[in-house]
Amino acid sequence: MISQTAEYALRAVVLLGNNGGNPMTTQDIARESKVPGGYLSKVLQSLGRAGLVEARRGLHGGYVLTRPLDELTIYDVVNSVDPLTRILTCPLRLESHSKRLCPLHQKLDDAVAMLEETFKQTTIGSLLREAGPDSPKPLCDIPALVGGLGFRGPAPSAR
Repeated sequence: MISQTAEYALRAVVLLGNNGGNPMTTQDIARESKVPGGYLSKVLQSLGRAGLVEARRGLHGGYVLTRPLDELTIYDVVNSVDPLTRILTCPLRLESHSKRLCPLHQKLDDAVAMLEETFKQTTIGSLLREAGPDSPKPLCDIPALVGGLGFRGPAPSAR
């Protein structure tokens, strides 16, 4: 559904959002989110270029989110690292499909449009609030997290 890069970006942003505005180092984020450190650095750079995170230097430095949690959406995060691609013209460049997509490509584009809308309507803040005592936490398969939340369940499959 989404790329592994987008999954990693979402994991990092959820961790930062759950950290109360305190900076987290790349190593801390990598360890807690189970994302390879080298790859995470590139993901954090993309998030930084998009203005979603900033790096703070110094002894207690690290990455922090730049937007309030209720203004930062899944769509913002995904689009900053691996934008969703809508099907606007026939991917096969068929002349007979130049005016209108075939049923298959139209359905695929409709699905992307629905996903896009859901991502636009879901904030990181809402994900964190959904994590109640009897419900799964915003991230899976993380035994302990800064702030004391324990995550359970299988890790999401990378796509």
